Amino acid sequence: NKWRIVFPDKGRQRKDWKQASTFYAGNRIQTTKYTWFTFLAQNLFEQLHRLGNLYFFFLVFLNWFPQVEVFHREITMLPLIVVLLASMTKDATEDYRKYRFDKTINFSKTRVYDK
Repeated sequence: NKWRIVFPDKGRQRKDWKQASTFYAGNRIQTTKYTWFTFLAQNLFEQLHRLGNLYFFFLVFLNWFPQVEVFHREITMLPLIVVLLASMTKDATEDYRKYRFDKTINFSKTRVYDK
């Protein structure tokens, strides 16, 4: 069991602080799920785990074969694209709000009490 050690910012304890701070992560709060680079792939992965989206994706896949084609390819893709774009927009706005809230919390002022 490791205890968190907090040292006040004084010159004589700088060496002890550097040695102890290597074992612990920072105090930064991060509740966001996505980054700019992983948003599209991670969101599509999560969306295709839903049964309804998987069903419509299966219908789109079947309509690419001329023997099984019931509707036009574009008409079959339309419901899936609309639902995926709506879900992506909702997830992006929620994640951006979480990012802004995390930023205000991480940069808020705190009080440090010392003996």
